[in-house]
Amino acid sequence: MSDKLFALILRALSLLALIFWAALICSGCFEETPSRKIDLSRRTAISHQNNDNAVKYAYLPQFSHAVAYQRHYLLIEYLKKKTGLKIKQVFPDTFDEHMRMVGQGKIDISFSNPFIYIDINKHYGARAFARVVERYGEQKFRGKIICRSDNKSIRSLEDCKGKTWIAVDPFSAGGYLYPLGYFISHGISSEDFAEISFAQGPGGKQEKVILAVYSGKYDLGTIREGALNILKEKIDINKIRVLGLTKWYPGWVYAARRDLDPVIVAQIKKAMLELNYEMPHDRKILAAADMTAIIPSLDSDYTAVRDLFVNIWTGQHE
Repeated sequence: MSDKLFALILRALSLLALIFWAALICSGCFEETPSRKIDLSRRTAISHQNNDNAVKYAYLPQFSHAVAYQRHYLLIEYLKKKTGLKIKQVFPDTFDEHMRMVGQGKIDISFSNPFIYIDINKHYGARAFARVVERYGEQKFRGKIICRSDNKSIRSLEDCKGKTWIAVDPFSAGGYLYPLGYFISHGISSEDFAEISFAQGPGGKQEKVILAVYSGKYDLGTIREGALNILKEKIDINKIRVLGLTKWYPGWVYAARRDLDPVIVAQIKKAMLELNYEMPHDRKILAAADMTAIIPSLDSDYTAVRDLFVNIWTGQHE
């Protein structure tokens, strides 16, 4: 047999082998997959809980996440050591997200303004257990109406009519709702303004309101007590004038989500109430959070806020 003929036979055998293996592979491609009956009556609820066993603590994002972290880091470290619990701070981007996360079980301990509290209490069953005494020594806080000190078109509250107003958030107590109630009590409704806008983006909204007024983008703004101090190193706050002050209302509140173990709530509450501003170590923790004390609180402490909400609604829909 010649070498040429041998090569032709070898090539033919190789081709036959290739065809054979291809047939075997393809035969598996067309095998019928066994049918599987799906029982639609069997459903499993998907839990929103974060199962990392940490107690999730959240500060309503009225300031930037960096400020929220800096203010509450020492307090959280103290609570972890004092209670032995694993506690971590979480950072919702907006007031609305904060509320939703409470409802989803993604926030266990909420630190919020009174209006947010009455909302998460009504819709999600969160319960107040403590509230703060702020750094200026008050158990209550209020809203401020501000404008530039050189704005000659605004000299009195009445001059706010027809002007542009930037507020913190529709759910902000000191940054919107308290001032709105104040305007209504002085015969000025939301329809009297040329524009009402709210600070955009995640966190830092108190600062954004101040900067928007400072830059002249808006005629007036509304913020909570103490917010101006956040920017005192960045802007000349003497160029900001306080045009009006609202009444004092109950201060910021700590609330536990509805299903949080009462033993955990009691541990955290006890540790919070034991902080003493007269003790140097405790003073450092409280001062960083802009507090002088944490005191007990009940849901009934916020009746005045619920009444104000009704008055605002009535005043806006007469």
